[in-house]
Amino acid sequence: MSTSIASVLHGPKDLRLEPRSLPTPAPDELQIRITATGLCGSDLHYYHTFRNGSIYVLEPLSLGHESAGIVVAVGSSISPSTFSVNDKVAIECAIPCSTCSFCTSHPSRQNLCPNLRFRSSGKLYPHFQGTLQQRINHPARWCYKLPEQMGCEMGALLEPLGVAVHAWRRAQAERGERVLVLGAGAVGLLCAGVGMLRGMDVTIADLDVGRVGFAVENRFAGRKVVLSPPEKDAGVERMEGIAREVGEFDLVMECTGVPACVQLGIYAARPGGRVMLIGMGHPVQTLPIGAAALREVDLLGVFRYTDTYPESMEIVSKALDDPKAPDIGKLVTHRFRGLESVPDAFERAGKSRDEEGNVVVKVMVVDE
Repeated sequence: MSTSIASVLHGPKDLRLEPRSLPTPAPDELQIRITATGLCGSDLHYYHTFRNGSIYVLEPLSLGHESAGIVVAVGSSISPSTFSVNDKVAIECAIPCSTCSFCTSHPSRQNLCPNLRFRSSGKLYPHFQGTLQQRINHPARWCYKLPEQMGCEMGALLEPLGVAVHAWRRAQAERGERVLVLGAGAVGLLCAGVGMLRGMDVTIADLDVGRVGFAVENRFAGRKVVLSPPEKDAGVERMEGIAREVGEFDLVMECTGVPACVQLGIYAARPGGRVMLIGMGHPVQTLPIGAAALREVDLLGVFRYTDTYPESMEIVSKALDDPKAPDIGKLVTHRFRGLESVPDAFERAGKSRDEEGNVVVKVMVVDE
């Protein structure tokens, strides 16, 4: 038994550094020193409100699930040929139960396991604590050794990249399709970037001129559209008009969850097209279902990912070797060092610009 320091959320914006007892890793576990954790939208919801939609936090919770680190101890049943001390590893923070029908009969949909434990989520109690800790024990089955040329920051990006990979698997797209990505946050940029690597004709749209400019400058998309904020109380018909201005697309990847953007996505999809619902926003929305039904526009949900880390590593390796590929490393726009900086990191992650006016995309807490 040893002690590890953790950043722990006790209520809205109430983060505290606390010691936690850390046992010797179980036979099938690795003990990992966390060196990179990216902050995502769900972390921000918890930080600001101590809840995420309908999920309420019931006990003090460490946040963070986009993570990588260095192995410092190896469980007794793990072969040295698999993992060794000092290996760099990416951590998949979603652990399915392995006994439900999704796990046993539909392994490609383990993300829908009702008993899935996810680090930093308040869905199940006791909560599965997140990675904003000095060290954690984690099942080796859900760790991935990083290649020599890939650092831990890139390893942490494999988690949001997995969402993009899963979305593209669900989309069943063909090379050359016209794709509209709504939302130029980290997940939207990664969805667009994977599309570029797959030979798609990608347009990205956002309200923020800086974000869409960032996307095109760093080769995440070929075209950009700056959207105008919808007028207050603007009807669904307003989105139909904007869609005519934006154009018609084979595939729309909606990465905001904002009702107006989902409406726009339905209208912007061509007859027979698809809209991928990736953004997690309002649980109840008003949508132009008639426009979808009469034009046979398919609406497909996307929730997290399943078995995406190996493919995500291949994508990152390809991008690192190709000067024309999306510059995935540029996604990390702001770094904060050490757990004591976590409150400042969350405050920065909640803004679209820093004090110098630079675009904020992905904020990462690092310790290397």
